[in-house]
Amino acid sequence: MKIHVHDLPDIDLAYLREGTEHFDDYVQAVSWAQSYAMTNRQLMMDAVIEVARAELPPFELGELAVNCHHNYVAKEHHFGHDVFVTRKGAVRARLGDLGIIPGSMGARSYIVRGKGEPESFHSCSHGAGRAMSRGEAKRRFSVEDHVAATEGIECRKDAAVIDETPMAYKPIDKVMEAQAALVEIVHELRQVVCVKG
Repeated sequence: MKIHVHDLPDIDLAYLREGTEHFDDYVQAVSWAQSYAMTNRQLMMDAVIEVARAELPPFELGELAVNCHHNYVAKEHHFGHDVFVTRKGAVRARLGDLGIIPGSMGARSYIVRGKGEPESFHSCSHGAGRAMSRGEAKRRFSVEDHVAATEGIECRKDAAVIDETPMAYKPIDKVMEAQAALVEIVHELRQVVCVKG
């Protein structure tokens, strides 16, 4: 970076210039990682369906599967230009795209359909988002607080997951209200089981 910008005020502002070897290597590596993640999700879904078929009464799969990644980069066309869009804590919400917006371990989650809002680069939030840092949650809440907040939900209830307690996250209802222009709610999911770690 110092070769291209001699007065970079902070190392955290460094970037890879498009068209350079390092940039191309990064794009290739991140594409591989995202493909790996997609394959991993498909294998997990196949395993879940296999177990469900063995343990539940017979059922038919619907035609749609919601499969979207978050925290990724993609080359897209916006405002007349081909650009790289990084979605950190966000998912794609083009017109008609299905997505998943999870709440916390103790809150509802939502299946949504994108409205294709161009000003958001066809994006919406990936979830409730943290209201406080992991460290602050560990200082502020006890295992007893966490047990009370997740009553009726099958999940871990030990000190190692206090940083994920529902109180560490923003209220999902307010998050959904704030992005009403970006997505429509298709289904509301009630938390029953949460697998963490």
